[in-house]
Amino acid sequence: MKSRAAIPIILPALIALLAAPIELTAQEHTHYKLIDLGTFGGPDSYISAPSASYATILNNHGVLAGWAATSRPDPYQAQNFCLSPDCFVARAFQWQNGVRTKLPGLAQGLNSEATWISSNGIIAGISQNGQMDPSFPGFPVNHGVLWKDGVIIDLGTLDGGFESASLAVNSHGQVVGAADNTTKDSAAMFGDNFGWATQTRAFLWQDGVMQDLHTLGGPDAVAYLINESGQVAGVSYLDSKPSEFCAQATGYSLTTGAFLWENGKMQDLGNFGGTCTFAFDLNNKGQVVGASTLTGDQEEHPFLWDNSNSTLKDLGTFGGSTGVAKALNDAGAVVGFADYAGNQLFRAALWDDDGMTDLGTLDVYSFAQAINAHGQVVGFSTDAQFNNHQGFLWQPGGPMVALNSLVSSSSLQLTDPAGINDQGQIAGTGTDSAGNQHAFLLIPCDDDDAAWQSAAGETSTNSATPTQHTAAANPGHRARKLTGPRTASSQQ
Repeated sequence: MKSRAAIPIILPALIALLAAPIELTAQEHTHYKLIDLGTFGGPDSYISAPSASYATILNNHGVLAGWAATSRPDPYQAQNFCLSPDCFVARAFQWQNGVRTKLPGLAQGLNSEATWISSNGIIAGISQNGQMDPSFPGFPVNHGVLWKDGVIIDLGTLDGGFESASLAVNSHGQVVGAADNTTKDSAAMFGDNFGWATQTRAFLWQDGVMQDLHTLGGPDAVAYLINESGQVAGVSYLDSKPSEFCAQATGYSLTTGAFLWENGKMQDLGNFGGTCTFAFDLNNKGQVVGASTLTGDQEEHPFLWDNSNSTLKDLGTFGGSTGVAKALNDAGAVVGFADYAGNQLFRAALWDDDGMTDLGTLDVYSFAQAINAHGQVVGFSTDAQFNNHQGFLWQPGGPMVALNSLVSSSSLQLTDPAGINDQGQIAGTGTDSAGNQHAFLLIPCDDDDAAWQSAAGETSTNSATPTQHTAAANPGHRARKLTGPRTASSQQ
């Protein structure tokens, strides 16, 4: 499930208020105030939307975590070691109540990135530390970090390794991610994306101690997700046998399985007979969703794994060969995409107690990315060449609606929403007229036109810079870009 700065504990009454159901019916769509989160002087800003999992980047208090480019070119671009795609130095930030705060990096480090925000505003991410990785000449060292109350904490590494990345954090400050060690590994899970030449190991960090969660039998594992109970989900190599499907679809070259770790034990979630299984999201009930290939690796189906009975359920497709379950809520409603028989027509899909629902499309294909507690779904629709993304909102009763139609006017094309919280706020990225990518936040407005127009008038433009504060400088480290590997059937 998709981290921010710490927020005081709120009263139970307020919690109950925030959790109050939103009554939605077909054709009713809220108008939104658009916040362009801007940059730090460079062309682009980002939120974490890894292809290998869901990531929480917006919590129910409306606090958002991301990172943005400065005007300084990344000095590592000559070696193609840039943190961000635009090859400008980038810094992590949090946005809350109209204020964007630049988060401190590790001492001497240039780049940082926020990857997850917890329900109470703790932010996980990565930061460079100004050192160079001796196992990979010319490559900057990246460490997993935690931002709490604006202060950065270096999580360190495992077993004498040089690199780590924090990928998720819960409200108790438990962090999971990946770290390298000193054992040479030509199939390193983060070798393809990060240049790691040694084993990639899943870790759990808490109270200053980083723990190796081990593997399901192979040399590598990555922990992508953690819930409020401290259950951890991720992927692991099962053995040393090659998987052509996994290598092409994810960059993970060996037979790969999904796991749930709890109480010191890593459990294999099973598979549908193929060599590539991925966990994409984990809810607070211990349910896991993802995708697994069938025997022969010619088909890939979405799954729901239920912790109460340890069963792996095939959620099915629309008759085709491919489906992926990308995210779920605590009620067990699942979203993702699946195809129809014969034509690989991919459509955003919802699996719930009523069965499987085609959410429609704005173009040719559609892909659902996130769902909140009220069943509102966001994702994107695209043409047959995957070139023209349009962000969408779908809510119970339908139909699918383009996000840009829900704002009065916009200098951004809202292309890729990645998260929606229980208040209906939506976070994602869009593009300006010059093709630059900017992170955005949509905030629901009153339904009357006056409120909508007033909100629209306050909308930031892509050239505007939101109110900024810089968190107190703290000795810091640097990090590397962690958008995750290409996922199974990542036609997106």
